[in-house]
Amino acid sequence: MDDLKKKNPLKTFLTILISLAIAAVFLWLAFRGLEIDKVLKSLENANYFWVFAAMLFGLGAYWFRAIRWNLLLEPMGYKISNSNALWTLSFGYLMNLTIPRSGEVARATALYGVEKVPVEKSFGTIILERIVDLICMILFLGLTLIFKFKAISSFYTFATSQKSADAKTSSSLLYYILGGIFLLFFLLFFIFKSKLQAFSIYQKIANFGKGIVTGLKSIFHLKQKFKFIFLSLAIWVCYFFATYLVCFALPETANFTIADGFFIIVVGTLGMMVPASGGIGAFNFAMKIGFTALFLSMGLNPKTGAEIGLVYSFISLPLQIFIMFVMGIISIPMLAKARKIKI
Repeated sequence: MDDLKKKNPLKTFLTILISLAIAAVFLWLAFRGLEIDKVLKSLENANYFWVFAAMLFGLGAYWFRAIRWNLLLEPMGYKISNSNALWTLSFGYLMNLTIPRSGEVARATALYGVEKVPVEKSFGTIILERIVDLICMILFLGLTLIFKFKAISSFYTFATSQKSADAKTSSSLLYYILGGIFLLFFLLFFIFKSKLQAFSIYQKIANFGKGIVTGLKSIFHLKQKFKFIFLSLAIWVCYFFATYLVCFALPETANFTIADGFFIIVVGTLGMMVPASGGIGAFNFAMKIGFTALFLSMGLNPKTGAEIGLVYSFISLPLQIFIMFVMGIISIPMLAKARKIKI
């Protein structure tokens, strides 16, 4: 396990560099062709009461997720405190702000420090959480396809009708980015391949894999299945309102329906899946595209939709990052205190 926890400075540097490069490219795509003055003016006129309300739901999702994690660890014989689950979860999200996708390992490692749950087993439950979240995401996607198919088809028609060199450049650029990312990861594999040569390392990886499988199997031995389902739904209800309530902060989106909220949360989640630090750039670009589609389906100006989408993203994304940062910073002394108590 110790070998798995070690950090390679070069690999860490390259990972951060790649994520920043991705963020920069998507930010350029988000801002391109828009009047920044209009975006800034809309930000000034926003009603931040609704942003505060959205923040409460964002915090609620943290708490529900912490309790749900406890349910997944229970079948393996571990009964952890909800507060330690919350702070390790928060610490993991903080790490994601620095190195994308590093939060899962950081979260499992932090939990071992305060509750002595083996990293491989808790990591298995984290993977299981992601699978459950994917199922919830698919449910929202289904609702979006049912209620907002017009927005998707309108945008597709609009996008395919754009024959400008600008549109072709954007499309080509995205292909180059994806190809470059694939090439870099391919090179990284060969650079660090030598570290996996020793049989002992392979054995440790095998043991780590067995621990993950044990964590994944925990869902079949849940003692409180209905509570788990309720908490999973509660998490995504919180995500939905944390997303939807921000719409009321802007006059142009204050009349958006719940169905529009389904569409926005799906587009935003897809944007956050891109390995950019804190979702910066990718989320902004996703909102620009998403709101363009919504405005088109309503018979409104798509350029205005793109501008409002960018305004929305510059309210919603900083809110998410603010919650992650504050909760993450608070988690550090809280975890240190819990660790001393355990010792």
